[in-house]
Amino acid sequence: MATEVKQASFQTDPNVQKNRWWILVAVGLFTFMSTLDGSIVNIALPVMSRDLHIPMNQAEWVVSIYLIVVCALLLLFGKLGDAFGKIRIFRLGTFFFVLGSLLCGFNQSLTFLLLARSLQAFGASMTMSTNNGIITEIFPIQERGKALGFIGSFVSLGSIAGPGIGGLILAVLPWGYIFWLNVPIGILTMILGHKILPHDLLANRKPIDFGGFMLFMITIVSLFVGVFLGQQIGFTQPIILGLFLLAILMFSAFLWYEPRQKEPLIAFKLFRNSAFTLSLIAGFLIFVTNFFFNVISPFYLENARAISPTIAGYILMMFPIVQVIASPLAGSISDRIGPELLTFIGLVLISLSQIGYLLTDLSTPLWLFMAFVGLVGLGNGIFQAPNNTMVMSSVTAKDLGIAGGINALARNLGMVFGISIATTVLYGAMSHNYGQHVTTYLAKRPDVFIYGMHASFAVALVICLIATMLTGVRLLRKRR
Repeated sequence: MATEVKQASFQTDPNVQKNRWWILVAVGLFTFMSTLDGSIVNIALPVMSRDLHIPMNQAEWVVSIYLIVVCALLLLFGKLGDAFGKIRIFRLGTFFFVLGSLLCGFNQSLTFLLLARSLQAFGASMTMSTNNGIITEIFPIQERGKALGFIGSFVSLGSIAGPGIGGLILAVLPWGYIFWLNVPIGILTMILGHKILPHDLLANRKPIDFGGFMLFMITIVSLFVGVFLGQQIGFTQPIILGLFLLAILMFSAFLWYEPRQKEPLIAFKLFRNSAFTLSLIAGFLIFVTNFFFNVISPFYLENARAISPTIAGYILMMFPIVQVIASPLAGSISDRIGPELLTFIGLVLISLSQIGYLLTDLSTPLWLFMAFVGLVGLGNGIFQAPNNTMVMSSVTAKDLGIAGGINALARNLGMVFGISIATTVLYGAMSHNYGQHVTTYLAKRPDVFIYGMHASFAVALVICLIATMLTGVRLLRKRR
């Protein structure tokens, strides 16, 4: 009840109502930065490998450690937000994220960088798990879709804009600035948040299920370490099989343990709500699809087409620019007509873009490729805001924090599995075509890469069509 009173208080407090759009800006900026840092490092890995004097497979852990820590902690901080106040958790997260970003920029050693990235991810998980819950509490129902549309824009913009923004920064500055960029923006956001974020009216401090959290954390860490390490040494190695077995055992224990707790980390009853569950699945599948593009497009533009990183960055920015325009508009429309139809239209457009990528080759005009990039941005802009609205509006006020954590977890799992499946399919198809084991782009053989790219986008199309079919069935059932 205390959380429900708090929600009502936020929506009737004149100061909160007056500042609600500034609150959205403060929350959105940090959402953008925390999701951006999951993808911006990819394009800087070759430079970091050279400067830190480490092999490329070790440099890749700078990306992996961030995603592992974020996914392991999201549910815990979502629950802590419900118990102790989402805004309090969000404030703490902004501090740790900015501090981690400052430390990441120093060229010390790989160990120092990984520790700093872990601190950065610790703060990011706090902000990611509470952002949607804060916005859902503060905005009245008639504006919620539009507000969540802006947050969806920031999430997807940060997730997909990494290679483009990173390429532009690396063209003129050392790699440390991809982290230091967060510091002044983060400090300004913290000052803005101090002035306009309301104080939490504390909900009942219910006990936290730390036993369930430990089981979940071990599941995530063992699974992701197995996935990332398996890509480097092979998935049939005994240590990789052992990590996957540990993940299965811990997840099975988690499923057995949670229903027996008075205050579980995840109340599985949430998943009985079909709107909540189907929206989560669709969001997960679309982030998997998007990260096929994120992995493959830099290879296509910079290696196969011999385009400079700066120009490639400009081309890839078509995706987030179109999405950031479309998403708030879609959110506003969904407030008037409902979200189901818009989610379906968005997924159809994303599917068409995957067909475009599937037909792309070395002779495709760049303007046509940019049209496909813009189309996927439009589809995501139309899809993400209504989908987030369905997730967050389908739970009670007391579960907003954990629902936001689960939603953020689905997105980050989509990123991880998208990267992993894309690289596995890409190099597997290239190896099949070349007749030898391939783990990188082959100089002077762009035809081999194009073969692998087509195979990868065929898989991405299938994944996207599954999401489209699920939302289409839901739309038909509602209309009947």
